[in-house]
Amino acid sequence: MSDKIIQVDSLTGGYEDQIVLQNVTMDVIKGEVLVVVGRSGCGKSTILRYLIGLMKPISGRILFDGKDIWQSHETLTHARRRWGVLFQSGALLGNLTVLENVMLPMAEFTKLTRSEMTDVAMSKLEMVGMIHAVYEKPLEISGGMQKRAALARAMALDPEVLFFDEPSAGLDPVTSAELDRTILSVNRSLGTTLIIVTHELASIFAISDRVVMLDPDEKGIIATGEVKTLAEKSDDKRVLDFFGRKTGD
Repeated sequence: MSDKIIQVDSLTGGYEDQIVLQNVTMDVIKGEVLVVVGRSGCGKSTILRYLIGLMKPISGRILFDGKDIWQSHETLTHARRRWGVLFQSGALLGNLTVLENVMLPMAEFTKLTRSEMTDVAMSKLEMVGMIHAVYEKPLEISGGMQKRAALARAMALDPEVLFFDEPSAGLDPVTSAELDRTILSVNRSLGTTLIIVTHELASIFAISDRVVMLDPDEKGIIATGEVKTLAEKSDDKRVLDFFGRKTGD
């Protein structure tokens, strides 16, 4: 069996008449933490939308476990059941408690009893350090805690792949670092494949096994590899400039 859990094959896509990504090919290795980076307008969020099946490619394919996710409605639905998504906003429902938010995917996609769903949800919340806030509403907890709760919900169905869209957005550096450690612990303890879109240098260096860098002028990938190697040894000035920028000292 291939160790490539996701394959992007000659993907071209964009919005209306604007092509954002052109003929992009890349692989995601099972169990890795792959971070997608690049300057504004490079297509980071766009490629994420294609990977999770929110947009259909103009041309090319997204293969999950060797199957084109757009082959049929059943193929896409089956793939979506095997991954989880942490959106930038967290997207928790404000009228539900943290515990109830985490139980939502199980209520929709499983036949577990309420007691069983509660047990599973509690275990996920414990894993992300949120066991103390299970009965709080989203607006009653901090932004960092909301992200942790959203991560627990994304893990509710034991996904093989977790997608993150700017997980550290809006967080202070200390809270961001704590979230990075939580995300990394999920990968290391469960072996879950993680695909993370971010521009935060500290996070990129802290959690990535491998980096894919997009560029808006190229409409595709200009660098792939370990972050330290790219930051120190790339022969592309765009790559060196991106990783050499100041983080705010």
